[in-house]
Amino acid sequence: MTAPMVRILDGNTFVVCDERGDVEASPTEPTGLFSFDMRFLSQWVLTIDGQKLNSLSTDDLQYFQSRFFLVPGTGTVYIDAKLSVIRERSVGDGFHEELTVLNHQSEPVELTVRIDAASDFADLFEVKDALKKVGDYATHIEDGRLHLQYTRETFKRETVISASAPASIDEHGLTFAVRIEPHGSWTTDLDVVTSRGGRVGTFAKPKYGRGAKQARPNMERSLERWIADAPRLECDLGQLTATYHRSLVDLAALRFSPPVAGGKSLPAAGLPWFMTMFGRDSIFTSLQSLPFTPELAATTLRVLGDWQGSRLDDFRDEDPGRILHEMRYGEMAAFEERPHSPYYGSVDATPLYVILLDEYERWTGDTKLVRDLEFEARAALNWIDQYADLMGNGYISYKRRNEQTGIENQSWKDSWNSISYSDGRLPDFPRATCELQGYAYDAKLRGARLARLVWKDPAFADRLEREAEDLKRRFNRDFWLADRGYFAIALDADGSKVDSLASNNGLLLWSGIVDTAKAKSVVAHLMGPRLYSGWGVRTLAEGEARYNPIGYHLGTVWPFDNSFIAWGLRRYGYKEEAARIASDILDAATLFDGRLPEAFGGYDRALTKYPVQYPTACSPQAWSTGAPLLLLRTMLGLEPIGDHLVVDPALPDSVGHLELLDIPGRWGRIDAFGRGRIAVEGRGAKPSGGRGAAGRQR
Repeated sequence: MTAPMVRILDGNTFVVCDERGDVEASPTEPTGLFSFDMRFLSQWVLTIDGQKLNSLSTDDLQYFQSRFFLVPGTGTVYIDAKLSVIRERSVGDGFHEELTVLNHQSEPVELTVRIDAASDFADLFEVKDALKKVGDYATHIEDGRLHLQYTRETFKRETVISASAPASIDEHGLTFAVRIEPHGSWTTDLDVVTSRGGRVGTFAKPKYGRGAKQARPNMERSLERWIADAPRLECDLGQLTATYHRSLVDLAALRFSPPVAGGKSLPAAGLPWFMTMFGRDSIFTSLQSLPFTPELAATTLRVLGDWQGSRLDDFRDEDPGRILHEMRYGEMAAFEERPHSPYYGSVDATPLYVILLDEYERWTGDTKLVRDLEFEARAALNWIDQYADLMGNGYISYKRRNEQTGIENQSWKDSWNSISYSDGRLPDFPRATCELQGYAYDAKLRGARLARLVWKDPAFADRLEREAEDLKRRFNRDFWLADRGYFAIALDADGSKVDSLASNNGLLLWSGIVDTAKAKSVVAHLMGPRLYSGWGVRTLAEGEARYNPIGYHLGTVWPFDNSFIAWGLRRYGYKEEAARIASDILDAATLFDGRLPEAFGGYDRALTKYPVQYPTACSPQAWSTGAPLLLLRTMLGLEPIGDHLVVDPALPDSVGHLELLDIPGRWGRIDAFGRGRIAVEGRGAKPSGGRGAAGRQR
């Protein structure tokens, strides 16, 4: 898509359109109305007397609502428009659109207002991969509604379109014969409702339609409560305050309530391709947002526990105890043309599940949830040793069992060429990437804590601690490249060290698996010119054979990755380096109008002056939305210790004075304060030290 697009969303229902509010989707563009992984409208075009309209401006009123100001014709600055049009659209169970035409003349006008509507009912992956449909289409008119239908065996989807004003309805849209008095206006409400069952006569208005008088106010109140319940940020740096607010609003927009969640929400991964439940992404986002919106973590843990693997299934890459990677609801999932119903093709989500459970308890004190999920947590810990050690060397490794459609790289860098030797060669499978071993180490220690504190099983705790200690010792021997001073990105199938320098080293710091004696060298590489772009740590170092500053995992900067690297730097005492990453990523956020994309170019900051947009990055994207939240936690040094919250700020000097008020947790609500003292002046600048501050309990 080259032209600017307008996006509104609610959970996994979203509309992507042009600046006029029109949808003219091609088979390969994710424009239209989507819900539950299927496109329900591929055409939605407004004309007046056969002419398309021109955009004057577009307002993003809320994440679920937009307004378009339009004029007909090809007017110039010398010709005043005689008509103007306002389209106000709200998404939710389809969408509601209020269409208003205003007559600015002294005479009445008679107009033909037309909405052309159609749906290709494309599965999201059919759009992504340009695949053809195989089912049957039907269109009919009933009770003043236009019904667009798609059927393939028992799989049925339907779009129902209606209007409040009298309309002539045909199979391709709605036509209104309109007379508007001088300086008057004409309005109609248009409702587009999606159905996954296709049953006639069961269609209500979209939940945010004007027809349901309380729907939109309820949505706005829900957002207001969401913002009010989160900690309040007060800061001398206005851009940081704006980024923080944007993150909270985008998290609200990405809340997705799967059918098994009982009305509660977890984070969907990102628009447009990943508006569904992703194990790894939901866990990482829940970790990032835990000090701000802990309820997301609770729902994530429960829902992923409900979907935890229980059998051996090669098509879905499922094992007992393995945590879900992805859940899809579209046609291709229904007919198992893609293994997404559910699919377990990631190996990091399982140890991360235990890490989130422990971090959630440390933060909230909710031991009941830990007791409720004891079986799931034990099964996840058991999976690490019983099913994940494919090479018999005591390390988590992966190799897809579904060779046709399964994910090849099952770590977070899941593109096909993301794991390579320094000379560009790709290792064989199974592969054991380094950060997976860090997750396993951390999960065992955290599982030991829960076993001793909540499950009252000290023998199990002792065993996990011994295993973690042994894993750390072996890892620092087997993955360390002594002549280069960093850890190999992976072990090859034959045990060879895959020697490229990558950001994965930073996630090792977060896990705590790195020997203290090796940390200084690792940090020097992370902050050195090959990995550090000036905007953040690149995914792959400059100089590696496959390095590409706009390669998906080959040199781009990922805000999520950097937020956890900064957290790891704080864990090892590198406060100034963590502050620099936070400062640079938040600078980038300001230049992206407060919304960090999934990834951006890894070009040197001195070269570009501005972060370069990655061409197909998701936006909003959950773990990028969560990155500013984790960076705030890192800069303030927030760590739960027992029933207390420790505050140890190390803030960049650009931040000035910062207050984070009413931080929720097992302590009730606490305020944290800090003042920027670390000089961050670009690459090569030597940051100065900071001073700590205490939290204040209320």
